[in-house]
Amino acid sequence: MDETKSGWFYGFIGIAIFSGSLPATRVAVADFDPVFLTIVRAAIAGFLALALLVLLPQKRPERSDLASLFIVALGVVIGFPLLTALALEHITSAHSIVFIGLLPLATAIFGVLRAGDRPRPVFWLFSIAGSSLVAGFALTQDLSASWTGDLLMLAAIVVCGMGYAEGGKLSRKLGGWQVISWALVLSLPVVAPLAAYTMPATFSEVGQPAWIALAYVSLFSMLIGFVFWYRGLAQGGVAAVGQLQLLQPFMGLMLAATLLHEDVSWPMAAVSLAVVACVAGAKRFA
Repeated sequence: MDETKSGWFYGFIGIAIFSGSLPATRVAVADFDPVFLTIVRAAIAGFLALALLVLLPQKRPERSDLASLFIVALGVVIGFPLLTALALEHITSAHSIVFIGLLPLATAIFGVLRAGDRPRPVFWLFSIAGSSLVAGFALTQDLSASWTGDLLMLAAIVVCGMGYAEGGKLSRKLGGWQVISWALVLSLPVVAPLAAYTMPATFSEVGQPAWIALAYVSLFSMLIGFVFWYRGLAQGGVAAVGQLQLLQPFMGLMLAATLLHEDVSWPMAAVSLAVVACVAGAKRFA
């Protein structure tokens, strides 16, 4: 398998893992405070990443790499989890997943700005078409009670796209699992004390589903998924492989309907399928 195909393969595995993140977060915030959830998942993943770096010693990042690692930590370790957790207090995971359709465009833009990608002009037509479908769907909904949730999701998409592109670029130098591990370890001095500070007085009201969801977002969403995702971005190109994120709404909607028994409307499903169709054109001209 050549490097480009390998990049798409690893990227797809990463997206499959990430597709369970929002449904799991929706379950977790039912019993956990969203701020505590964001901090503790980063702390758990950070200690696991530290253990990996101790057991499998790696060359330390150079001083010039620290700014990029800080951007990764700000975007995907803290920013995206916190903003989505806050958003899911106002909207369902099925509704929030549709906004993930904006991530490929955000990732591609930052891929050009930060990773040096240069997709062909037609690529942007397909990316913008997919994003327009998502935005158009959101505008057709009754947003009177969810503007807050939708704005939080939009902010999450921006910081996540930035973190994805920066991590993909740095993975070409350090490696995929090394980038997310160093970013998590870099965050530990901040998130570990905050996790202790924001910890609730008792966990007696936390049910088993919330604990399982916390384990998923800590281990898979925060660490394992990035091992595959950043390797895929590094090998196949940030803008190109980033279009695989258009598959995430479809997979996430199926999970939300199956596991959470949330209502997935026909328009919502149709938009997701149309957005998925856009990835084929974007991939061809990436």
